[in-house]
Amino acid sequence: QVQLAESGGGLMQAGGSLRLSCAASGSAFSTYSMAWFRQAPGKEREFVAFISWLTWETKYADSVKGRFTIYRENSANMLYLDMFSLKPEDTAVYSCAATRAAYATVDYKDFSSSGQGTQVTVSS
Repeated sequence: QVQLAESGGGLMQAGGSLRLSCAASGSAFSTYSMAWFRQAPGKEREFVAFISWLTWETKYADSVKGRFTIYRENSANMLYLDMFSLKPEDTAVYSCAATRAAYATVDYKDFSSSGQGTQVTVSS
């Protein structure tokens, strides 16, 4: 299994930008599809973005499409999420997750590993 650790969260003003990082270790990172999920206080965990290990296909939640970009650097065992035009409703704990699935899935149950998360707070 792959171990994951997120970093890069913080406090931002609305309209700002932030890059989240996810460092992977322990197994062949290049053979895992990766995703970002987020959970706001009192709300269910929700899918944010996905990138396939096989096709590099990406998928985004409608709420972040056009504002967030997911990408990976296999040589460094790293996953990233670039977030632009941040909104207060983006405030949440963001976690990265890994799955052997080759094609896009938004169901957290399909992911075998996830990190502890990093807090993103966007003020209005």
